[in-house]
Amino acid sequence: MISNQMIQASIDELKGITKVDFCVIDMEGIVVASTFDNKDVSQELVESFANSPADSQIVGDYHMLKVLEDKDIIYVLISKGTGIADAYMIGRIAVSQIQNLMIAYKEHFDKSNFFQNLLLDNFLLVDIYNRAKRLHIAPDMPRVVYLVEAQNDKDNVSMELLKNLFAEQSGFYLTAVEQKNIIVIKELTSVDAYDEVEREAQVIVDMMNSEAMLVTRVSYGTIVGELKEVSKSYKEAKMAMDVGKIFYMEKPINAYNTLGIGRLIYQLPINLCRIFITEIFGENVIHDLDEEMLTTVQKFFDNNLNVSETSRQLFVHRNTLVYRIEKLNQATGLDIRKFEDALTFKIALMVVSYMKYIDSLE
Repeated sequence: MISNQMIQASIDELKGITKVDFCVIDMEGIVVASTFDNKDVSQELVESFANSPADSQIVGDYHMLKVLEDKDIIYVLISKGTGIADAYMIGRIAVSQIQNLMIAYKEHFDKSNFFQNLLLDNFLLVDIYNRAKRLHIAPDMPRVVYLVEAQNDKDNVSMELLKNLFAEQSGFYLTAVEQKNIIVIKELTSVDAYDEVEREAQVIVDMMNSEAMLVTRVSYGTIVGELKEVSKSYKEAKMAMDVGKIFYMEKPINAYNTLGIGRLIYQLPINLCRIFITEIFGENVIHDLDEEMLTTVQKFFDNNLNVSETSRQLFVHRNTLVYRIEKLNQATGLDIRKFEDALTFKIALMVVSYMKYIDSLE
């Protein structure tokens, strides 16, 4: 149901234009909103009118009208003006305005509820299209699902910022099915509009950081062409968020279709990961590597196994870097100057990161 504040604002605005006073009373006899002293309006009078077959009724200086929703009486509106005819006609306008507000609110609520259940696969296929038709939601528009996570957003500022960001755009829906993430479902012009999706994700991150000083991560799934596939894009966005936290912490934006080998490792059984690490390194070798060694290895990989460029970026002598690589070779049996050994070590580091993530959840 629409708020009392919305009704009050509506009748205040209408009174300012027409100079006619209004009072809105619910079926329990409670005054919801009013622009005049309504002490002489009794609950019995309202109940008597509500139970009558008449659509309107004149009582003294008042004109009483019914506010309906799906043929049910929700409110009684009383208009009071200098002329009965004016009070009646303007009262009808006020009733129409309140009823339209209720329809708009209900449609918005129903759409939010619809998308929440759609994301969670709570609909049969036939229900998706039947409900979408009733809510005037196009079934065959390209759409993508963003997942937005703002750290330490205790006051839910991020939801308001996102509403403002998309306020002038059509075809977007904000909802949430869990406490820590906000879900944005966005209509697009094409199933190939990934550049547009990436730009929008960057705008979200920049806005959250600049306007609310919130460290924000954004992930998104693939663009889907049909309404029934929106839940698929949502699941992909969830996976992209998790994979990004495990393997790509330095990246605030993660797209499902760019996760690479991280997506593969994320879907491996944890027991298989432990067996893999044990077979290659034994029990503790990779866990015992210090931060300096791990930084050296990562920088070496970033520079495509180029010793000279890596030593330059680390500000160390070439021989120092070679010494560290040989020390790692002695400890692990892998010479990361060779592509196959470098690939094995890179995968092993990612698997260890995944294992640590799983252990933190447990």
